[in-house]
Amino acid sequence: MTTPYLTPYREAHPLKTKKLVIPTLILSILLGGCSILENDHQGTSSTKKEQEKHYENNFISVQKYTGQGYWSENGERNNRIAEENRNQVIQAVKHFFQTNYKTEVKVHNLVGNENGITVFVESIGELHFYTYAVVPIKGNKILTDRVWTQKEDVDDAIRTGIYALVYDQQFKNLDNYIQKLVLKDPIIGLRQEAVEKVGGNGYSTPYYYVSMTRDTVSVDLNNLYLKHPKWSSDEWKKALTTAKIDPKLVSIAVQLYMKKPDEKPNKSIMNEIVSGIEKGKAFPQGSYNIVLHSNRINKATARGEEKNELERANPNQIIKY
Repeated sequence: MTTPYLTPYREAHPLKTKKLVIPTLILSILLGGCSILENDHQGTSSTKKEQEKHYENNFISVQKYTGQGYWSENGERNNRIAEENRNQVIQAVKHFFQTNYKTEVKVHNLVGNENGITVFVESIGELHFYTYAVVPIKGNKILTDRVWTQKEDVDDAIRTGIYALVYDQQFKNLDNYIQKLVLKDPIIGLRQEAVEKVGGNGYSTPYYYVSMTRDTVSVDLNNLYLKHPKWSSDEWKKALTTAKIDPKLVSIAVQLYMKKPDEKPNKSIMNEIVSGIEKGKAFPQGSYNIVLHSNRINKATARGEEKNELERANPNQIIKY
């Protein structure tokens, strides 16, 4: 999922987290006296402290993360404008989704970006998904009549909502499996608040999110949705009775975290997660990509630490037919 102004945590790659770029001091040790060595030692010690401070300022335990500190480059000014005009922005976004997608939404979070405000929303009703829209700002004026979004991102979100609605029992089976793991092993998912405030990832839970390309299903789901936005789950199931699905084009990204602070991802637990999904019965059809992170998450990007993760991912993902 990509927007030129702000990147929800799915962006770039559904499995990878961006590395935190920590500046390092490269010392050129030349021939010299003790004073040079002492200065070098002090410089190295100072840099290490800066790195540690930077880490503590930017990373937080996943249990404590509710979306606080989520950041977009050059968005500070528009953050203030967003809060000062919160009701106006919310109404504009609700109108946008009702008009363009025949969908009632709940607004969870407003985040300033360089040229406007990114607004994270959740659909209201039986069909469930998360997505976002952007409200442009010119000068100090909020352009409520020019709300926009990346159409393919919203279309993707709608498709995943339909998919989860039609195959609800299979998703319940997946949910039950992961919840049993979380109760048994020292692992955890995101807090629900983080999913709502900085997700925008289609059909999502604290443990995984789903993405589908337009040609995943032999039926045009988006066109059907615009024609029948109020269809019930039974009506959707009936409509897709003979539809063909390509599981390789359904991405189910499982993201889990270690429960204890400063604990590295456990290989035995990772193997257990992978084995359970490989052997699991009646799970949703799809391409499963699994990542087990350490306990810390980057506040600004809502991504786990890439240097501390175990993954079973493309091109070795698990395909469930």
